[in-house]
Amino acid sequence: MRRLPTRSTGGVRRRIVGALAVTVLGLGGLAAVPASAAAPTAAVASTRPTSAASPALDDGLALTPPMGFNNWNSTHCRADFNESMVKGIADLFVAKGLKDAGYQYVNLDDCWALPTRDANGKLVPDPVRFPNGIKGVADYVHSKGLKLGIYTSAGTKTCDSAGFPGGLGHEYSDAQQFADWGVDYLKYDNCNNQGVDAVQRYTTMRDALRATGRPIVYSICEWGQNKPWEWAAGIGQLWRTTGDISDSWGSMLSLMKKNLPLAPYAGPGHWNDPDMLEVGNGGMTDAEYRTHFSMWSVMASPLLIGTDLRKASQETYDILSNRDVIAVDQDPLGKQGSVVSSAGGRWVVSKEMKDGSRAVALFNESGSAQRIATTAKAVGLPSADAYVARDLWQHKNYNTAGTLAATVPAHGTLLLRVAADPKWAAYPPAAEVGLDGGAFVEPGVSTKVPGTFTNLGRNAALDVSVSLSGPEGKGWIVQPTGPTRASVVPGGTSLHTTWTVSAPAGTATGSYDLALRATYRSPQGTKVTSTVPVTASVATAPPSGTSSLGDLPWLSTANGYGPVERNTSNGEDAAGDGHPITIGAVVYAKGLGVHAPSSVDYYAARSCERVTAQVGVDDEKGTKGTVAFEVWADDRLVASTGTLTNSDAAKAVSADVTGAQIVRLVVTDGGDGVDSDHADWADAQLTC
Repeated sequence: MRRLPTRSTGGVRRRIVGALAVTVLGLGGLAAVPASAAAPTAAVASTRPTSAASPALDDGLALTPPMGFNNWNSTHCRADFNESMVKGIADLFVAKGLKDAGYQYVNLDDCWALPTRDANGKLVPDPVRFPNGIKGVADYVHSKGLKLGIYTSAGTKTCDSAGFPGGLGHEYSDAQQFADWGVDYLKYDNCNNQGVDAVQRYTTMRDALRATGRPIVYSICEWGQNKPWEWAAGIGQLWRTTGDISDSWGSMLSLMKKNLPLAPYAGPGHWNDPDMLEVGNGGMTDAEYRTHFSMWSVMASPLLIGTDLRKASQETYDILSNRDVIAVDQDPLGKQGSVVSSAGGRWVVSKEMKDGSRAVALFNESGSAQRIATTAKAVGLPSADAYVARDLWQHKNYNTAGTLAATVPAHGTLLLRVAADPKWAAYPPAAEVGLDGGAFVEPGVSTKVPGTFTNLGRNAALDVSVSLSGPEGKGWIVQPTGPTRASVVPGGTSLHTTWTVSAPAGTATGSYDLALRATYRSPQGTKVTSTVPVTASVATAPPSGTSSLGDLPWLSTANGYGPVERNTSNGEDAAGDGHPITIGAVVYAKGLGVHAPSSVDYYAARSCERVTAQVGVDDEKGTKGTVAFEVWADDRLVASTGTLTNSDAAKAVSADVTGAQIVRLVVTDGGDGVDSDHADWADAQLTC
């Protein structure tokens, strides 16, 4: 992973966007995650390019997206990046079944060389890190039936602050060294490029690699600055479409959104690359890592492991080695998934597969569970009596009459492979179970919570039973007040259930896990059991009158850097390090200080009418920062500012939120990245 040298230090490079949930098609593998609300997203069409991409190389390389490992995300330039690590990763590829699952490249990133070339202008491997040289490492990796990758930059120096030798002006010499060492993959970065035209720089290295006669996969790491998807297909096999990933939900989400519209440019031998995987590095939950892996696979992205496999958990290995999901990424048709819909953060992405099936991701961007639904027709499948849908995380097949739906947990993804299949009756019917409309509970108050079990299949679900239970040992009371059983639920019909839920008086505001369970059997006798983690939000209705949002308790927050600050600016990454809120030299005593991308959720209890604020970029970052503000009432966008910069005075916002259960304050990056996007909701008020 590279760093853009023009970026500021401190908080400006980090990206973070950022119930009940589930079941469909056996969605028990999706774990609920703490609610940290992400902004709903306006509907996104399957964007088509305005200009054609260049023809792809006809060299037979990377006909499916490259799969392998790169050390940067886990080690950077630390001393533990060395020959021993690289050999250990190769050993683990074999021992843990990753090689058999399709991973083949073991790639070195920056810091493998000495800081200066030798007297003949040649690159010199660091003898401390690599005492047997790069060729020695390559020979070892090749002995395992794997391939070796290496890194340099299309500039005078690489991207690490130490400034190792770059390839600009040394392309033919460096390429020949790589070939002589047995290198199979080159990542060519973008730092210290001296302003030389990008197409020229990357084309020269392409020609140098060709001149060696060795087949070397060429990864263009240009960060998407010059729209490489429009010109790089005739130069390399893959190109970065984004800036660097970091191990956070917001970073992963931001890169995914930038890469999704580029589906028309991808195909065998020419791939969009939204950067390496962070799975297993600890900054996200396992559910978020499953989403990361699912969406990268649906986007036909390169799958380059970024965690130190010597320290990885079994859950990390289980995610990375899921062959059902890998098969989506590696499908030989080479289609990148396209967006079917995305309103309200409820994403449906469909990927055409060579066998005529569709891989379908139902992805919930938001911090609360949401029902996401589509149809077989909408994702591109032909009309049929019924379909078989395989849950790729549960590895189970179900039949459906055509509806694909689930209540998906916050930040979760249901990944299906769906096909018209005349043998559908051999599988149990798909079922959807969830709570209707969300569970918001006031302490000490009994709240009615309705739920629904829906048979999505063509045949009947028999002996259906649904139950709901509260957090263990917390004193919650959950009682059914309606039917929870049915002997038969025919296909296309539902069992409606009702419970009363009560949290003890004094329960703190926040999210609490409940367990929703459903069991049924198919006409053939197959028993299906799903335990669905759902979330109840404990909150108190805001007081009557007008209140400062800087003083009211919120339900959840997500912030691009550091925490959301009350009545001060964002500051940096520590809580309480903000300054007086200041926009255009005007100081405000009250409000919220955030950093894009950001979202702050308040419980409005359907009793509030209006949000008002003065919004803008805080003065604390000088002349930098470009943001946009939005107010959402549940899933309705009720106010937006458009793009604001540091040179703009505060802009007045007034939004009608009448009838909303949740009011959400959202800040986006204005479309140009998150550098110095310190934003203020000054004098933010809620009237109820």
